Amino acid sequence: MTEKFMRDALMLWATIDPIGNLSMFLGVTAGLTVAQRRKIALKATLYAFAILLGAIVIGQILLSGMGIQLISLQVGGGLILCLFALQMIFGAVGQTPSGELDADHDVAVFPIAVPSIAGPGAIMAAIVLTDNHLYSLPMQAATVGIMFVVLAVCYGLMLGADPILRVIGKPGAAILIRVTGIILVALSVELIFEALGIEKWLIPPL
Repeated sequence: MTEKFMRDALMLWATIDPIGNLSMFLGVTAGLTVAQRRKIALKATLYAFAILLGAIVIGQILLSGMGIQLISLQVGGGLILCLFALQMIFGAVGQTPSGELDADHDVAVFPIAVPSIAGPGAIMAAIVLTDNHLYSLPMQAATVGIMFVVLAVCYGLMLGADPILRVIGKPGAAILIRVTGIILVALSVELIFEALGIEKWLIPPL
């Protein structure tokens, strides 16, 4: 059982990727105030936890019942993420010209909670690691606890983003936003390629 929990922790850490999410958080929220960033960090973590918990509870039943494959979620998420990344490159994201948050777009939901924290990989891991046919309810509850700890670490790292932004200043933040947008475009293409198996066609085996 200890081996399973260690495997769960490694898989959830790799798919949630707290370190990678820190760079995403920095790029998306660089132009906001400290209070706004802290609020977004908390909301994004809670949203991601709710999404992953929902995937654990009803994910298998819902996807099977609707005939939806995880590949469809990954391709759709990649397309939406690409559009958002282009907005980061060519214009402000999530805020009005006055610097206030845009009420019509909550960056805590997208792209931080989804697909950054609770992406297709994390959702798939949450479903697989709590398979109703393989694991008992106490074991599934323990996996949920591990997931909570990983998300808590992710939240703590996002709270620590303030000193980094103070060092780089507004010019550095503006550059970071654009660079993050370019990286997100590449990530969105990577998500689509991975879902469609295009990498196997483009990259010959070693």
